Amino acid sequence: MRRRIVWASVVGFFAATAMATARFFLPRSIFEPSSVFRIGFPSDYALGVDTKFQQQQRIWVVKNTERLFVIYARCTHLGCTPDWKASENKFKCPCHGSGYDSEGVNFEGPAPRPMDRAAVEIDAEGQIVVNTGKLYKWENGTPAPGEFDEEGAYLPV
Repeated sequence: MRRRIVWASVVGFFAATAMATARFFLPRSIFEPSSVFRIGFPSDYALGVDTKFQQQQRIWVVKNTERLFVIYARCTHLGCTPDWKASENKFKCPCHGSGYDSEGVNFEGPAPRPMDRAAVEIDAEGQIVVNTGKLYKWENGTPAPGEFDEEGAYLPV
């Protein structure tokens, strides 16, 4: 009886080790939302910052008198998600205090550059299509406003 217990323990140990090793090499599937999605019609948005998609897609839709653009909600310091403070008219990163104006341009804290903007276009139905897989940046040392004026970084209003 003791031999069976010992052999069962040894076989169980090697089986568990083999399963753990196999699991290590198998890919893990994680749900991530699609990087290309529709957010509605341009007329659906009023002037200012719309936070409707912050939780699901990690974006803010900003509309001013000249253009509509989408800010990717990731602090350029360490990647935290800033909060929109409507009373102060700014984005504030809770991790290290970086501050961004309503267009995502940094003005306080350790953030090295403005937040990125996602690519936007109008589809055949007239809806706004956002692609967070293509981001427009304003790197340090590049003349203002970096890639923010390129076609696809905004929609004219």
